[in-house]
Amino acid sequence: MTPTARVARRNARRRRLRAALLVGALTLGTATVPIAAEASGAERGGKEPTIVLVHGAWADASSWSRVVRRLQSDGYPVLAPANPLRSLASDSAYLDAILETIDGPIVLVGHSYGASVITHAATGDPDVRALVFVNGSVPAEGETVAELAGPKSALSVPDPTTIFDVVPAQLPPTPESDVYLKRSTFLKSFATGLGRAKAKTLWATQRPVTLGALNEPSGTPAWDTIPSWYLIGTKDLVIPATAQHEMAVKTGSTIARFKAGHLDLISDPGAVTRVITAAVRATR
Repeated sequence: MTPTARVARRNARRRRLRAALLVGALTLGTATVPIAAEASGAERGGKEPTIVLVHGAWADASSWSRVVRRLQSDGYPVLAPANPLRSLASDSAYLDAILETIDGPIVLVGHSYGASVITHAATGDPDVRALVFVNGSVPAEGETVAELAGPKSALSVPDPTTIFDVVPAQLPPTPESDVYLKRSTFLKSFATGLGRAKAKTLWATQRPVTLGALNEPSGTPAWDTIPSWYLIGTKDLVIPATAQHEMAVKTGSTIARFKAGHLDLISDPGAVTRVITAAVRATR
């Protein structure tokens, strides 16, 4: 879809949404006033972009909580929506639908698998001013998330059943099978840099990704036309720093490095916030 067609579609959907909300307001009266006020919250941010944070696999939106608090305290409008983790195409389409509800400029931030989702969803979107990849899996067209981690990843093993729990349990798994990280893999490789109690809680509450999502070829990447920033966690065992560096160079991203593991958005939210705000300032 061309940028012009995308803008036309987005404006048409917004007009329909506003019309529906108006009908609801006339029907429900004052009960809808708080909703209308909340809907205009991004507009109160003036010229500041809305920062949309997209989480990765084996996580949920709460992983952004400490980053959200910092960005909000700096006055930025922020959204951290749920990433369905069902397939790259459908996850990207869901994010695209969320972006269509936002008026004004947008900065998209994706962690791990979420980086694939934002670069797929933002293609041709004129409102997206910058992409920020945090320990990101950032594909070129035709590449998959599974292959981007590289041979040195803790997830690149001969027998996947030693690191994953698959639901349903029957083998072989299908593209629709849910994949969870085993406890030992989560604690030793995924949640490095976190306290053990915190890591155990995150393992117990992890959200699965489908096997198909990890192996689905990406479409045309948004980073080909939208400026990007890449935060490399130099102690990451899931997507090693060498693999991250290759993707950062491939995408032409502005690169920052921090001594953090895969979950630096939790362990080092200040560093992540600084990279995001640098992208915002550079693209105003």
